[in-house]
Amino acid sequence: MRGRAEPGRLPVVLVGGLHSDARRAAVDRLLGSVPGSVALHHDHSTAAEGTVRRTVRDSGGTLGTGDAPLVNDCACCALREDLVPELERLAAAGGCALAVVELWDSVEPQAMAEVVAALSGDSLRLTGVLTVVDPELLLPYLGCGDDLAEAGLAAAAGDRRTVADTWARQIEYPPVLVLAPEGEDEPDPADLALLDQLHPTARLVAMDSVELASVVFEGFDVEAAGARQHPACALLPQDADAHGVSTLVWHRTRPFHPERLYAALEDLSCAAARSRGRFWLADRPDTLLSWDAAGGALCVESAGPWLASLPDAAWELVPPVRRAAAALDWHPEHGDRCQHLVFTSPGLDREGLSALLESCVLTDAEYLGGRTAWERLPPAFDGLLDPVRHGVG
Repeated sequence: MRGRAEPGRLPVVLVGGLHSDARRAAVDRLLGSVPGSVALHHDHSTAAEGTVRRTVRDSGGTLGTGDAPLVNDCACCALREDLVPELERLAAAGGCALAVVELWDSVEPQAMAEVVAALSGDSLRLTGVLTVVDPELLLPYLGCGDDLAEAGLAAAAGDRRTVADTWARQIEYPPVLVLAPEGEDEPDPADLALLDQLHPTARLVAMDSVELASVVFEGFDVEAAGARQHPACALLPQDADAHGVSTLVWHRTRPFHPERLYAALEDLSCAAARSRGRFWLADRPDTLLSWDAAGGALCVESAGPWLASLPDAAWELVPPVRRAAAALDWHPEHGDRCQHLVFTSPGLDREGLSALLESCVLTDAEYLGGRTAWERLPPAFDGLLDPVRHGVG
């Protein structure tokens, strides 16, 4: 089928995912079902030699290859520098109905989507972002706490990401997830339940369906997708329980005691295959903190101020989606400050997890001490609140 492209603008779809065999099969499927489509792929496995290898192909085979030098010892930077000019060259040449960008294994779609959208100009249009999933590998990858470097998948010398947290973000960002077929077998209902609870709003498309060739042209809103991932206004999953997979949504307004929460981090980060959300500490009442855990590794970072801590004049500078999210959590005393954490996993111990979280908030006596007393509590999180990702457990 021909794409519904705007005149003079080349449609671009990003196809990512750590499951390389499934991802490549999805790209082949697109090349075969969309006449005039071309795929671009940058292989980062040659980064140790100082380059990434570019391949351009269509349904008939390879059209060209080339090397892009590393930029600042970063393979992803080289991809950014080389990808857009290649796409613009395809657009200028004409005759291409769809540019399929097959992202390398550990490249996260959000970063590339924002690059393409920002630099596309009048010749390119980002029309889709997909992650390809092999359902059988979903949970093993989500539970893998190995560093990308250990797996040979690091995008730069200082890449501190893990397999699990990279995979989680690849799943949770795009609006479409493509499911690889499992031969003649149907996917395990537990795998599908886990996928559904990790990204409830995602559209699931079978790789061998005719639908795949149409979803790549439906359009993609980069700003909206980014807002859905921001800790302050993330569209988090709802409470769920199906086929042995559970999602617990834990929502409170009272702040955490920093020492007790810090002491519980190892148990909390290992309690679920995936957990994320936002929270606040009694000794840091103006700081919105993000919680991001997968595979037993936890990242805690500052995500800026709570809106309640800002002067009224500053609210005009805040995106509407952020203000709307704050309004949903607004408390007469604490404003938008809240604990909103979501834990998803097979075999989740909901009662034990809830009890552990409850034990970490301020007691009645501590709460009555007020902000002055809270800010004198020992600053247990000073070692975590820096730009470096820390593994816990």
